[in-house]
Parts: sequence; C-alpha cells; structure tokens
Amino acid sequence: MKTYPRSRVTGEKVREVVARTLIEDVKDPRVEFVTVTGVAMSSDNRHANVFVIARSAERYAETLAGLQSAKGRLRIALGKALRMKYVPDLHFAIDPSVDNAERITAVIMAEIEAGRGPVDREDDGDDAATDE
Repeated sequence: MKTYPRSRVTGEKVREVVARTLIEDVKDPRVEFVTVTGVAMSSDNRHANVFVIARSAERYAETLAGLQSAKGRLRIALGKALRMKYVPDLHFAIDPSVDNAERITAVIMAEIEAGRGPVDREDDGDDAATDE
C-alpha cells in the first residue's frame, strides 16, 4: 500500500489517540498491557490498520477480542480528535516485529552459548598493509 504524507500524519495522530484512549478510557482487562506500535492508513484515510503488541503471545486472540469490543469507544475518541469527514474504520493486528526480534535474539544467544558466536577481530582485515 502506497503511503502519502497526509496518510502518514493522520496515521500518527490515530496512533496517539488510540494509545491514549486505551490507557485513559478503556477499562477492559484484556487490553490492559497493549502497546500501539503503528498505524497504516489507506490512501483515502477511511481505514486504519492498527498494529499492537501484547504482554504475551498466548493472549493475542484475547487481546484482539478486547480491542474489537473497544472499537466503538476508540472511534468516538477519534471523531472528537480528528477533523475529518469520515472517522477511519479500525482494523487491529498483532505487530510481528517484536516476536521476530525475540526469536532472532534467542537464536543469537544460543549460538553464543554454544561457542559459535561472533568472532572478535582486532584487525579490519588489512593484513596486507602490515606485512610490508
């Protein structure tokens, strides 16, 4: 999906309003430890894909259900905060980047513990220059 400057600005504002509303107004325990990591807006700004991370991977389905139930309250807050003809429809998804980073870190740590970690090199590979 191509991004436009207005979509980026609107997406950032949507992210701020959704995050603030989840903290201040939504009392559902399913969304208690949710972090809004980003928002991707459609080109016409009528749809917003809201990316979130939750406390644990085991509770992703529960978290998404809590966000779906809070969607109306979130759209009301967006309507008050945004000066737009249409309030974007919210679509929630788990942001995979944090899980991917944790998996990569686990693999690297396993390699280091197995003794196959990164090689410490004191030189930059310029042995030819020092041989003279």
